[in-house]
Amino acid sequence: MSSDKQKLKEIISLDSELNKLQDLDILLERILTESRRVTGADAGSIYIRRGDELVINYAQNDTLQAKLPPGEKLIYKVFTVPVNTKSISGYAAATGEPVNIKDVYSIPEDAPYGFDPTYDRVSGYTSRSMIAIPLRTNIGDILGVIQLINKQSATGRAIAFNKDDELMLLHFATNATVALQRAQMTRAILLRMISMAELRDPKETGQHVNRVAGFAVEIYERWATEQGFESHEIERTKDNLRMAAMLHDVGKVAISDLVLKKPARFTPEEYETMKTHTLHGARLFVNKQSDFDELAQVVALTHHENWDGTGYPGHVDVETGETVKQDGDGRPLGKREEEIPLFGRIVAICDVYDALSSKRVYKDAWGEEDVLEEMRRLSGSKFDPGLIDIFFKVLPNIRTVSAKFREEEE
Repeated sequence: MSSDKQKLKEIISLDSELNKLQDLDILLERILTESRRVTGADAGSIYIRRGDELVINYAQNDTLQAKLPPGEKLIYKVFTVPVNTKSISGYAAATGEPVNIKDVYSIPEDAPYGFDPTYDRVSGYTSRSMIAIPLRTNIGDILGVIQLINKQSATGRAIAFNKDDELMLLHFATNATVALQRAQMTRAILLRMISMAELRDPKETGQHVNRVAGFAVEIYERWATEQGFESHEIERTKDNLRMAAMLHDVGKVAISDLVLKKPARFTPEEYETMKTHTLHGARLFVNKQSDFDELAQVVALTHHENWDGTGYPGHVDVETGETVKQDGDGRPLGKREEEIPLFGRIVAICDVYDALSSKRVYKDAWGEEDVLEEMRRLSGSKFDPGLIDIFFKVLPNIRTVSAKFREEEE
């Protein structure tokens, strides 16, 4: 079997794999990875269309990645590109046609699009060949663009993308777009659930939960990589974790407005009522149908447990709310250390970091230095110290997630 036929067979087999991914961001990252793999591209980006702009969602670059310490991920700047014919990706989105360029530094002057070398100058990377493929639905709508850079020869030299690469990418993009539409619908459903909570609690915005979920994925991925987990297992868990983390506070829909929207400090009785949102959230996933339901229940139930055992709801029966283990006062005994499931410990860190970093109606955002000092201070009491170490290792990635999901809110 020829190399191109083998690649086409691989692309066809990928269709079913893409349809297994439910989270939008995890799917976008996978689409970019596989597009690069089947064409032998050294680097690339994937953009999603928002109105008249393309927003970068992921960027990958093997040459620059190889210069980083083991375990670290490439950091990319979040930016937008107008949907017009002036840039390469913008042209692909505006016209719905692929763009295949042998050398971006030799684009003819009469071409409608041009190449901005700013990124090359800043990064020290040299782009040569480039291909941009629109992600187009069956009714002609453009959802985004895949842009790949520097197809690699057998000797590691940048060569042009050929016609077969273009045809394979167009086929892949068609099927990836179907998976992308489904993932966007799944994301919309989750955000509608969160909107119900937002009506009750203004802190529960779509941007807040997207940031918390993005942070959680970054921490988990680094932790799992250091533990030696297989890549396919990491990806599957990331897919479920990102969606579950978005729903960490969905149980607040069951809390009375008299408590949830109270402008003053809670009384002890009101605080006890507020704490029940963890149980209410967990009960939504009692009739488990999938790994996602299991993970979502764990996150909703345990993201307010503390490493030192002072958190809540502690050892209780999810369905009945009855105490399983009691402290000296007859209250549920808080879970501590590794009694708290990993994903609850991860989301606890993410939720607090974002709450401290964000402006609320009742407070200004803390400065980053103060936030990080507080995260360190709470290590070993509120937070798992090992995961706090991971948090600081992936802090550059967390900043990228913050930038990605902050624009609309501000």
